[in-house]
Amino acid sequence: MSQKSLGGAILSGNCPRCREGNIFPVSMISYRRLSDVHNRCSKCQAVLTPEPDFFYGAMYISYAFSVALVVNVLIILNYVFDDPDVWTYVSTVLVVNIILIPVMLRYSKVLYLYAVGKLSYDPNWKNKSPELDE
Repeated sequence: MSQKSLGGAILSGNCPRCREGNIFPVSMISYRRLSDVHNRCSKCQAVLTPEPDFFYGAMYISYAFSVALVVNVLIILNYVFDDPDVWTYVSTVLVVNIILIPVMLRYSKVLYLYAVGKLSYDPNWKNKSPELDE
């Protein structure tokens, strides 16, 4: 099997260690368990939640996504509609934010795990002993 690139693994929501197993148990379309994360990778058994409440730090990344969304919507509306009313700004930001909640929530957790989690890519994870990462 060919090795998946870092960008491809992040976009797919794969494990940082093996880049094969999924971080999330359900698809992005499922709103029922949208914020659930596997405790361990299904392929390499790496620990994806190293401590309770590990993903609280992902709120900062999600906040940055929301700010970027608001700024971009404001710029686009100002450019397209030439200074629309305030209700247009507010309603557009609310609708776009509700539509993009699954994307922002997922990718904030993925980026946080890749940035702060202590897992690094190991292309030879299959050849190592089956010890569990603790």
